[in-house]
Amino acid sequence: MTEIGSITLIKIFIPAALTFVVGVSIAPILTQYFHKHRMWKRISRKSAEKTDAFKKIHNEAGELSTPRVGGVIIWLSVAIVVLAFVLLAWIFPSPLTEKLNFLSRGQTFIPLFALVAAALVGLSDDLLQIFGKGGYAADDIVYRKIKAGTIIFIGLLIGWWFVAKLGVTAVHVPFYGELELGYLFVPFFIIIMLATFSTSVIDGIDGLAAGVLAPVFIGYAIIAFFNNQIDLAAFSSAVAGGILAFLWFNIPPAKFYMGETGMLGLTVTLSVLAFMTDTVFILPIIALPLVVTSLSVIIQMASRSFRNGKRVFLVAPLHHHFEALGWPSYKVTMRYWVLAMVSVVVGVILALLSK
Repeated sequence: MTEIGSITLIKIFIPAALTFVVGVSIAPILTQYFHKHRMWKRISRKSAEKTDAFKKIHNEAGELSTPRVGGVIIWLSVAIVVLAFVLLAWIFPSPLTEKLNFLSRGQTFIPLFALVAAALVGLSDDLLQIFGKGGYAADDIVYRKIKAGTIIFIGLLIGWWFVAKLGVTAVHVPFYGELELGYLFVPFFIIIMLATFSTSVIDGIDGLAAGVLAPVFIGYAIIAFFNNQIDLAAFSSAVAGGILAFLWFNIPPAKFYMGETGMLGLTVTLSVLAFMTDTVFILPIIALPLVVTSLSVIIQMASRSFRNGKRVFLVAPLHHHFEALGWPSYKVTMRYWVLAMVSVVVGVILALLSK
């Protein structure tokens, strides 16, 4: 392997390792802070949402005593590592440090902005449910609309950046070619971002969300590498490292939950990566467990609305349905992990073959 090739691989793998180390290092400090300030939900779900099947599997004691802002560990560790490489290149300028710095306008600025911006929106939601009073503390429908509106605004900014700054106005359709959208690219981007944002419902069992999302971001690191988007591959691997650091403490019994600050940040970033790597139409395959989980909620809501309250699933989202059937939570989680790894492998192969 050439020296340039070795440095390229190092550039991709080092951020993942460093982000994991940083995440594992800051997690105990943040955990102590979370517990000191009692950063968990004060109010459980509304009684109307608690069917007998839900009550059977719901860990209300854990929900009201476990910190719910653990996702901070993921995006904060990523931000720290990105900043570290930027400062390293600035303080000790050299061809090596400049090459290792993976913050670039064309590849990583947008996904980093998406990660932090969406994570902060999610953090505000978490804090409102922790410290808020009244309906908002119970995740009131009005606040949900405000949250969705904020995500739409973020999508508008990023979609505009794609068109105005990067000149991207088309999407790749596998085995077909480029589909020119022009300025319709912006609303299309917002729709995909909202659809991906809806997959955040996969959170709810210890280790589930992180174990599913880590392979997805690893998959996008591989796709970006083969697209010669080395900075983007490094960023994706850094996010995967942060997720694995979170997972280290989230396996049962979880020290904290990911919360909206983690799920919003990661799902919105995922939609950006799909556009950056031109794999929007393959995203549903790469992130199949997320898609299936989101669809289960949509199907359940539609069934209750049009079939006089009848349910398709005992409990939605789908992972809770399996729990209600009697599956132990660890079995549900690990089978989701297996499905995630298989779908990522299939999606990556399709992404590479469809170019």
